Amino acid sequence: MINNKLLSLADRSAITLSTLCVIHCLLSPVILFLLPTLTSLAIFDDEHFHIWLLYAVVPISIFAITFGYVHQRSLPVLVTALVGIAILVLVGVLGHDVFGETGEVIASVVGAALVGFGHVQNLRQRKSGYQAYQAVS
Repeated sequence: MINNKLLSLADRSAITLSTLCVIHCLLSPVILFLLPTLTSLAIFDDEHFHIWLLYAVVPISIFAITFGYVHQRSLPVLVTALVGIAILVLVGVLGHDVFGETGEVIASVVGAALVGFGHVQNLRQRKSGYQAYQAVS
């Protein structure tokens, strides 16, 4: 059995990474416009940053959402997170060549928001289920 603390850590990590993605997507153009010398920093390279986030978010999300689904059987949480992951993967693979600059930002924000929302719901359901279990015992 997977430890509840480990699953909560996975959900919180995915929420944090999704939030970081949204912040990066929304603030990078502003920061780069105001401080053009930062364009040489690798963290502001959209292609590499998105790929790094995918390598971090996808396994963590699949782990936490899968075990959340096994225990809570919440199809809406599963579908929300998986749609968000699919959007992020599409954006990461196809990039701005297909979506354009604005489309890439919008799709990334929507995907990250769906992943984050799915993990928030997964975390809430696990906590409420855990508290209900504790009250019965």
